Amino acid sequence: MHDVPDHAESPQASSGADDAVRPSTSRRPVEAVLFDFHGTLAQVEEPREWVQAAAAACGVELDRVRATALADRLLTAGRAGGPLPARVPPRLAELWADRDLYPHAHRGAYTGLAETVDAGIEGFADALYERVLIPDGWVPYPDTEAVLTTLRAAGVKVAVVSNIGFDLRPLFAAWKLDGLIDAYALSYEVGRCKPDPGIFWRACGMLGVDPERALMVGDTPADAGAVQAGCTVLVLPCADAGSPNGLGAVLDLALRPDA
Repeated sequence: MHDVPDHAESPQASSGADDAVRPSTSRRPVEAVLFDFHGTLAQVEEPREWVQAAAAACGVELDRVRATALADRLLTAGRAGGPLPARVPPRLAELWADRDLYPHAHRGAYTGLAETVDAGIEGFADALYERVLIPDGWVPYPDTEAVLTTLRAAGVKVAVVSNIGFDLRPLFAAWKLDGLIDAYALSYEVGRCKPDPGIFWRACGMLGVDPERALMVGDTPADAGAVQAGCTVLVLPCADAGSPNGLGAVLDLALRPDA
């Protein structure tokens, strides 16, 4: 959106409709930024490393070739924090539908999907799921800390808004980023999932900010649902773990001076 500059022609130089003064419009100041988690602030670990680490927890060492083959099959089956499953077995349909509303459904859905891949390793499905619950199973994006630190220094409030079936707070604490987050609106706690505007309204309420003065940052159409809540939205491109994802653009939008 382009700003309209102040403009008023003199009476001598104008007549009729041209006598009207065009009012100045300014950008709404951003008082808060709402961040999606997965794909925005952090990404799950590389698939082969995920499989090897889970196997090691079960006392099995996988070579690179076998780990890669298993990772490919598990990604097709559906990984927490990864691609959606190619197919959800009927027996898992209810758990899948509720996965972001209840912790037991989240675990049950993803361990159930992993069990459809016969790895021949006892306890493997649970070990794979455990990786998503710990800090080592995730990689914050390169700009995450710098962006959050800059927003805090500028007095801009920050919330994490995520469709998730487990608590993200321990991850941020382990990364020493918890002091930069003011609130968490997690679907399993709020009882609403993006793109439902209710979860964005809850986040803004936690921060004490009007939605029209909040910027939602994410990487999916579900995050863009914040528009229905009255927020401005920035959708970032998908990026692999450790690769830049354009997060720095948040500062250009949130900290730009009023026109």
